[in-house]
Amino acid sequence: MRTVQVVGIGLGDPGQLTLDAVEALGGVDVVVLLHKPGPADELTAIRARIVERFAPQARVVERDDAVRDRTSPDYEGATERWRDERAALYEQTLLDEVPDGGSCALLVWGDPAIYDGTVEMLHRLDARGRVDLDWRVVPGLGAPTVLAAAHRTTLTRTARAATITPARRVLDDSVDSGEADLVVMLDSARDHGLDHLPDDATVYWGAYVGTPDEVLIAGRVGDVRAEILAARAEHRERKGWLMDTYLVRRR
Repeated sequence: MRTVQVVGIGLGDPGQLTLDAVEALGGVDVVVLLHKPGPADELTAIRARIVERFAPQARVVERDDAVRDRTSPDYEGATERWRDERAALYEQTLLDEVPDGGSCALLVWGDPAIYDGTVEMLHRLDARGRVDLDWRVVPGLGAPTVLAAAHRTTLTRTARAATITPARRVLDDSVDSGEADLVVMLDSARDHGLDHLPDDATVYWGAYVGTPDEVLIAGRVGDVRAEILAARAEHRERKGWLMDTYLVRRR
């Protein structure tokens, strides 16, 4: 039996780790870090600093992450293949690097209980049956929560619904067009969910929220749309990657 802790680490600020996360990291034998291709590997460096601070006893195992084809017209199929490849990668790493009876931590950006493939990947790995696992999820501070706090607002309003959605659902108009407010994640480099939102909605936008690079813009969509799109382009060009989230209040 191998124990796996799926630990939410917030958005890069070590202060965003919960006490449960700190305790989990301080008790594992191994931490697995996956390297992202290109500039986004900065996220792996941040994870490594968290491990150095909160899991000094752990042996660090580094692997290259499976690569997802984000340009495929068959997005769902490409995602399924990526998750299968990731499950196989983690499976072999656990077999090779974590002894029977040992423990391992997987560090997940934000909150794995909100939006991440690691939980789904571990369900697949468990179902494959090659590794006997006991695993748990340690929640963290997710981007929507940190965004709302940074703007000094809340994700919900009295008697109003709020929907968390990938930007893809906004782009293809498949998200509910009713009165629910939206928390939009995973906007793409080319198309922008903001282009599909009404001018009279209010948006609270943030990039790299909770880090020294944090950028915040808020206002009426029609008034700040161009400013946000310019900021997205500028910071993506500067850093080579962009992680942003926005809350939309619809009338």
